[in-house]
Amino acid sequence: QVKLVESGGGLVQAGGSLRLSCAASGSIFSGNAMGWYRQAPGKQRELVAHITSRGNTNYADSVKGRFTISADNAKNTVYLQMNSLKPEDTAVYYCNAGGVLYSGSYYIGDYWGQGTQVTVSS
Repeated sequence: QVKLVESGGGLVQAGGSLRLSCAASGSIFSGNAMGWYRQAPGKQRELVAHITSRGNTNYADSVKGRFTISADNAKNTVYLQMNSLKPEDTAVYYCNAGGVLYSGSYYIGDYWGQGTQVTVSS
């Protein structure tokens, strides 16, 4: 029912910025929350940030103060603004829809995009 397409990844030097986009075929909030995940080589998939339909946001400790998640309901799109990028941020970034925020925790939804590669050079 929901198709997600990520874009905006690329190669950037440490200290640079990128903005990722996740465009949905329908409402971005098929659940009550959406999240950005990333998968780096040799590491488990990590929840980077999430946003609820009410606009509440949360971030992994590793990206707090550097990344910002936002949503544009009119465009059915969520964004991840990434500033002060570090080589440790290198990963494939995935958008997840249909998630639910419950008791302060994000529960993964059923819908995923294809991923977009972010590479940060030192």
